[in-house]
Amino acid sequence: MERAVVVEGATLATFVTGTITILIIGVLLNIVGLGIFCWALFALATHALPFFVGMTVGFYSFQAGVGPFGAIVVGFATAGFTFVIGRYAFSVARSPIVRLVIGLLFAGPAAHAGCSVTLALAHFGIPSEWWRESFAVLGAIAVGGIAWANVSMQTAPALRPGAALSLIQQPNGGTTTVG
Repeated sequence: MERAVVVEGATLATFVTGTITILIIGVLLNIVGLGIFCWALFALATHALPFFVGMTVGFYSFQAGVGPFGAIVVGFATAGFTFVIGRYAFSVARSPIVRLVIGLLFAGPAAHAGCSVTLALAHFGIPSEWWRESFAVLGAIAVGGIAWANVSMQTAPALRPGAALSLIQQPNGGTTTVG
């Protein structure tokens, strides 16, 4: 059995309490926190329409007297329902114009949110107004494009009733097989 000897007035120095170690841990935790913050902003911006609909219905239900927990549940359910219905409507629509309108309903608010967030973040480090606006436009394009991709991801137009997948038809009437 080992005995520890304590000298009066001595401080116990470990690797974890060293100044450099604490600074490194602080910097790493700041980077992780900033990454999570940016991810959350990007996720909310790309889902701007479902978020807005969920918040609106959640606030309305809270004012109607459902309580805070019920309003949160109703808001989350409505936001999820909005996103699922939007993707479903995009997938069953065969008309390119209808698909364009549904895509723009999701991409428009997301592009606006992306522009606003990018412009607000650009104010921290970019002194030139022109460069801030340029980055805001790039942020709007990126976030709007990601929102469009989220709605249209893996949703080809549905087949007409009675239509089946078949061999690829050539313009001259011949057929080829895929594979």
